[in-house]
Amino acid sequence: MRVAVIALNTFKEAVRDRILYAILVFALVMLAGSTILVTISVDGEEKIIKDLGLACISIFGLLIATFLGTGLVSKEIEKRTLYTIISKPIHRYQFILGKYLGLVMTLLVNVGVMGLGLIGLAYIWEGTSSVRLLLAVLFIFLELVLVTAIAMLFSAFSSPALSALFTLCLFVAGHLSADLRLFAAQFGGAATKLLAEVLFFLLPNLSRLNLKDQTVHGIAIDGGTMALSVVYAIFYVAALVLAAMAIFQRRDFK
Repeated sequence: MRVAVIALNTFKEAVRDRILYAILVFALVMLAGSTILVTISVDGEEKIIKDLGLACISIFGLLIATFLGTGLVSKEIEKRTLYTIISKPIHRYQFILGKYLGLVMTLLVNVGVMGLGLIGLAYIWEGTSSVRLLLAVLFIFLELVLVTAIAMLFSAFSSPALSALFTLCLFVAGHLSADLRLFAAQFGGAATKLLAEVLFFLLPNLSRLNLKDQTVHGIAIDGGTMALSVVYAIFYVAALVLAAMAIFQRRDFK
């Protein structure tokens, strides 16, 4: 019950944030602006809309996840509300879990609005709805849920600026880890291969959650692979949230 109350309050606070609205409106404008490129293209209008649309959702979703996640603890400290909360009969793990669930709810609404906008544009040009496009948007949301957990973990012990920097670095590394592993296997020495393998298994493999190419170019999507990717993301998020709880539990706010 306490977790649900904290999650709902976090969601309400995020919804009232003007910067969040600015990012969302800008993303929707960018989605609509993709139609300009379509009008001057010779062929492949549907692919352009889907490619740019999914990229917009991913980029602006990343900004929202980072913006919300990195300010998880710092905002409460600045408003002096954290000291009131932790002095009440509320466990610190409940505070972290409630905050995270509230951020996920906010992210769901924002990605949902952008996703509906993209699906609407695609429907206007194609005349039919696409299940592939919906799947791609859902996996972007799942990726951003993981990114939010990363941001929250860093916010539990670091400043907002450093947390944002670390989160963005891990986002890039998570998309490149598979390529770096392949590159090291082909051209690296024994030490380089070992390092690449360690990084590949430790870093979040965000490329597993990327269905943009399959959606845009009509490549077959394996159901088993998708299921494994969902399970991978859930376990990785759970590990990050538990780590954030453990760090926050030991943090001294005196």
